[in-house]
Amino acid sequence: MPKTRQQKEVIVKELTKLFKESPSVVFANYQGLSVPQADQLRDKMFEENVTYLVAKKTLINRAAKEAGIEFDSKQFPGMLGLAFGSDDEIAPAKLLGDMTKDTSLELVGGLFDGSVVTQEYVVSLSQLPGRTQLYGMFVNVINGPVSGFVRALDAIRAKKEEEEGAPAPTEAPAEEAPKAEEAPAPAEESKPEEKPAEEPAKESAPAEEAPAPAEEPKVEEPSKE
Repeated sequence: MPKTRQQKEVIVKELTKLFKESPSVVFANYQGLSVPQADQLRDKMFEENVTYLVAKKTLINRAAKEAGIEFDSKQFPGMLGLAFGSDDEIAPAKLLGDMTKDTSLELVGGLFDGSVVTQEYVVSLSQLPGRTQLYGMFVNVINGPVSGFVRALDAIRAKKEEEEGAPAPTEAPAEEAPKAEEAPAPAEESKPEEKPAEEPAKESAPAEEAPAPAEEPKVEEPSKE
């Protein structure tokens, strides 16, 4: 079904935006691709954050011109589908290249940083590892020697701590031992001061005062005679 003028304008506007924002664009001839295969391709593109659109070559040329890119999409054969890469510049070529193994899809060329690249260039990019795979390989290469270096540093640190800290444990108990013995000493001196045994000795005073009233009756008896 032919598109209306308004629909074409929407497509040109979206393509222009993608041409400006995407560092890589890969073109593929999708002629002969079945509907389920096309749906599968779109799902894979969505998972990898790649935008995939199909458009007439005249609309592609208009959008590219408005984005400041001079090229003629008619140099590429067949019906064109465009994959725009933003996060990973190689992802569009790799995803489309994977689809060419089991479908009629064919890589035909692309744009990188506004420059046209050939079919051979795009095919070679599709055979490279993806960014995630490259990152994993890079991390493995770096972590190998780094882990050994870290282990060596840790061994040196442990040895130095053992050598420097060896005399410390013997001196620590020697200084702490007298402190532990001096602690009970004041406790023993305080006990005599708080002894209640001395207080009964002071209470003997009233016991000596008891004979005083006993002498008074003795004085009264001679006065009666």
